[in-house]
Amino acid sequence: MLSNKKIGFIGGGNMAEAIIKGLVSSKAVASKNISASDISSDRLRYLQLEYKVQTCKDNLSAAENSDIVVLAVKPQIMDKILEELSGLNLDKKLIISVAAGYPISNIESILEGNGKKKVKVIRTMPNTPSLVLEGATAIAPGKNVSKTDLKLAHSMFSAVGKSVEVTEKQIDAVTGLSGSGPAYIFMIMEALADGGVKMGLSRDVANTLAIQTVLGSAKLAQESGEHPGVLKDKVASPGGTTIAGVHALECGGLRATLIDAVETAALRSEELGNG
Repeated sequence: MLSNKKIGFIGGGNMAEAIIKGLVSSKAVASKNISASDISSDRLRYLQLEYKVQTCKDNLSAAENSDIVVLAVKPQIMDKILEELSGLNLDKKLIISVAAGYPISNIESILEGNGKKKVKVIRTMPNTPSLVLEGATAIAPGKNVSKTDLKLAHSMFSAVGKSVEVTEKQIDAVTGLSGSGPAYIFMIMEALADGGVKMGLSRDVANTLAIQTVLGSAKLAQESGEHPGVLKDKVASPGGTTIAGVHALECGGLRATLIDAVETAALRSEELGNG
């Protein structure tokens, strides 16, 4: 479905790279059909050399020559980028935003201008594990988006992991969970490894065990289909080591702290959306 589409990225930062790498690695889109624009010559040179995509400093050119335009810039500069693109004929293009907190209505308002144009906008929240084809992306469609447009978006993000459809009101919650979530998991991995080092393991051994434990646990949860609580209970024998460790985590407020982290990040996403 994507193989004959040209995709242009406005912004060549970490998230754009994650999606580009996933699309190229999965062979969902040929490198020659992907372009990226950015203000940094060094960044463009890197993307061109690493992924063999087309690059330019001209946002208009990247958008004009694409069927799908991915807005991969900071929400703080979205107004400026959209004003720059507003003069183009975007009626037949699919606009996909990965900017945290920036609402669909703002994109539509600026790009549609006087209201005579109808722009197809999809707001998404992917995450950086897209770099290794294990991304989690939520997709929220705008009012002018068709079922075919949605399928295109799902095809694009399914090529770099898993995609789900949500309402735009739920995107901030997604941001707090899966958008920011990798940072939480990396902190957990680091802390597990630190615990191993404290108890006498070498740093290399501790890191290897921590990373593989998180990876294996996630795969088990995914493939077993069982609730995480059930899987936790299967590890925790009566009076054993695991339940003692679980007790320590409960005393430290691990679950409450993670819930608070999701809520805080989601609220920050809302703040960004409100300017």
